[in-house]
Amino acid sequence: MPETWYYLAVLVIGLVITFSLRAVPFAILGPLQESRFVGVMALWMPVGILAILAVSTLRTSIDADPARLVPAAIATAVTIAAHLLGGRRTLLSVGLGTLTFVLLVNLF
Repeated sequence: MPETWYYLAVLVIGLVITFSLRAVPFAILGPLQESRFVGVMALWMPVGILAILAVSTLRTSIDADPARLVPAAIATAVTIAAHLLGGRRTLLSVGLGTLTFVLLVNLF
């Protein structure tokens, strides 16, 4: 059985690695804030990530049960409408789309 110091050393190493990996991007992006590339990426990356997540989730859900195609399409439309009409608030649009899908799948 390993000693207590061993567990503490593992926790400290994990903490240092995690903190470093989260802090390095901010340290690197500091001087690049005026960069045109960083501005373009800040605009398009969230959209790309959400698109990939949406496609992956829809594919998995529809593969599990093909009857979920209609609720998924309706929930996708609700998500898009909420995002465009709600001032591009991602949390609001994703929340409403998820709620719509869950309600449609479970109630109908």
